[in-house]
Amino acid sequence: MKKLLLGSVFFVSLAHAADQPPLIPRQVLFGNPSRAGAMLSPDGTKLAFSAPVGGVMNVWLGPAGDISAAKPITHETDRPLRIFFFSPDGSRMLYMQDKGGSENFLLHGIDLASGKVTDYTPFKDTRVEIEAESPIVKDAILIGLNNRDPHWHDLYRLELASGKLTMLRKGDGLAGFVVDFNLVPRLAQQVNPDGSYTILKLLPDGKTAKLLDIPFEDGLTTSIAGIPKGADFAYIIDSRGRDTAALEKIDLATGKETLIAADPRADIGGVLTDPMTGTVHAYAVEYLKTRWTPLDDTYRADIDFLDKTAQGQWSVISQTDDDRLWTVAIDKVTEPAAFYLYDRQKKQLTKLFTARPELEKYKLLPMEAFTFPARDGKLLTAYLTRPDTKGPAPLVLAVHGGPWSRDSYGYDPEHQWLANRGYAVLSVNYRGSTGFGKAFIAAGDKQWGRAMEDDLLDGVSWVIQHGVTTADQVAITGGSYGGYATLAGLSMHPTTFACGVDIVGPSNLFTLLQTIPPYWKSGYEQMVQRMGDPSTAAGRELLKAESPLTYADQIVRPLLIGQGANDPRVNKRESDQIVAAMRAKHVPVTYVLYPDEGHGFARPENRTSFNAIEEGFLAACLHGRAQPIGEDFKGSSLEVLSGADYVPGLKAALETHGKH
Repeated sequence: MKKLLLGSVFFVSLAHAADQPPLIPRQVLFGNPSRAGAMLSPDGTKLAFSAPVGGVMNVWLGPAGDISAAKPITHETDRPLRIFFFSPDGSRMLYMQDKGGSENFLLHGIDLASGKVTDYTPFKDTRVEIEAESPIVKDAILIGLNNRDPHWHDLYRLELASGKLTMLRKGDGLAGFVVDFNLVPRLAQQVNPDGSYTILKLLPDGKTAKLLDIPFEDGLTTSIAGIPKGADFAYIIDSRGRDTAALEKIDLATGKETLIAADPRADIGGVLTDPMTGTVHAYAVEYLKTRWTPLDDTYRADIDFLDKTAQGQWSVISQTDDDRLWTVAIDKVTEPAAFYLYDRQKKQLTKLFTARPELEKYKLLPMEAFTFPARDGKLLTAYLTRPDTKGPAPLVLAVHGGPWSRDSYGYDPEHQWLANRGYAVLSVNYRGSTGFGKAFIAAGDKQWGRAMEDDLLDGVSWVIQHGVTTADQVAITGGSYGGYATLAGLSMHPTTFACGVDIVGPSNLFTLLQTIPPYWKSGYEQMVQRMGDPSTAAGRELLKAESPLTYADQIVRPLLIGQGANDPRVNKRESDQIVAAMRAKHVPVTYVLYPDEGHGFARPENRTSFNAIEEGFLAACLHGRAQPIGEDFKGSSLEVLSGADYVPGLKAALETHGKH
């Protein structure tokens, strides 16, 4: 048996030690928030948010001026309700829900006057996409349904009062539609065999005409951003002919483009529009932090006011039709997120609620945003949270998923949790991350486990050089691609990390591509060209070389794996394979399965239970502080399929709670 450097460290609780801050209970960080989200009805008279009912997040509704009078209008008893919005006329609350983490979200609606619930999409094995709604068409929305062909979403008009569905366009070969303010489909994105896209004009006679081509290399950084009311142009976020994606106008008749805004460091990442016209009045760029810039005087005073008053990063959650009232989320990093009502006319912010008020009595730690050079000179952005201790500390490298996403500055419960336990926490936007231009994404093509992993290692080296930690006390953790990076780190660099935590991470890239959801077909060619093509011998060889499973026999450091049984993105087989390979070589691994979860852990009972296991695992590996498991397995579906003996306190807690 290979030596597993786990040691015999016991749980430590220093909550009352004079030189340590109190332990923040996991339930406070990862359990249900007291309230979340804050959405105004179109006329501004009602306010909706999510809050627990019987321990499950549901939708609550009340008058905008009296949040204490709100009452629950949904009654989910199993999974949290996370997607909800008002109908265009404000008479209904629409919400989407899946089962067991399948991500087959179906659409439901509640008549706010009668309380009647309508299942708008009572189909099996179907995923609903919200395609469009309009403030000037109050009684209908457009949705996409893949119940005819699971690979493509057909476009339907849904009459909200009657529930009538009318197909407008078949979705065969199309990655989505662009609709005008009259809910008329105007554009569609056609998928091409080489991974490129073509934007088609949808003509009244049912025919199509080409508007523009999006080459493969621009496929993740170019998209139509909307057609304003009555306009003969569309907004487009466009990286063609440049690196970072710019905001432009494109004439729908001629295809001629006009530049509106661009930033050489990062893509245009968001826009603020007039709710009744769709006219863009401001845009956001996120490099290290998010910054809003006005395009004209419409929102200039609002942006200036919020920048000065919020004392943190802010984002607009909802706008009333008359655009007088906004709900705004404010993130100060060292405080839990809070939601406010913003009156544009009065230039007044009124606090609605704090998402986790119980966190306010604990000390939260600042986040540092910085850049550092990779070994080839490429400049990378990163975020660091240090524990409230002196000198070098154990480090947890927390890797974001995707990989085509990014880490951002702001309150991060994982950073705060681990820093509170005595760890420094580092997150790196490795090459392949989005938001920094198409060249940065392309630098990650076919570099899984290679240059992408090197960027993570270079980040660790940087913080070691700056005295944050030492080389012998670094762990790696992450979900999805972050889980892959964890497996790659422990298998391809066997002694670099002291231990690793993989959550729903792929171990075999060939089987990963075999089992992705059918409705990902529109982006499949983008994936295989950036990862490796399993239909070619060279591609299969590359995927094998990039797969942690290939090097599973080299793993010598402790590994904890968490997996949802119903994961539609990273099939349970990905975890099963590497666990089987490790057990065949008699390498200990702790494997935790959740039968009622998918890609990640949505139920707070499951999320908190896994964090309890992870905390004990890291304490044994890096000697940080740990809160005993206590009651954190209560209500969880967890099954420990392997390695309960390798996490201090885990086996006893399983027996106490009747788990296995």
